[in-house]
Amino acid sequence: MMDEVIFFDTLRQGLWVAVIISLPILSVALLAGVTVGLFQALTSIQELTLTFVPKLAAIVVVFWLSMAFMTQTLVAFFQDQLIPLIIGG
Repeated sequence: MMDEVIFFDTLRQGLWVAVIISLPILSVALLAGVTVGLFQALTSIQELTLTFVPKLAAIVVVFWLSMAFMTQTLVAFFQDQLIPLIIGG
């Protein structure tokens, strides 16, 4: 049976991997949202699609650019942490 320490350590590492993977997308979404919000405040344009479309485009571009990094990080986590636990090592 799995020790509680091993379980919580694996859970902590999994959450850290999730934070590292989501950081590029979330930071670009935040930056695009602040930029568009500032533009809307300066020009008094209150169009809802103006906030959605640039954010979505920025997220898609960053996701496409960082897909290899995300995949490598997840594969490394699975190979180094989860598969040895499943096998029993």
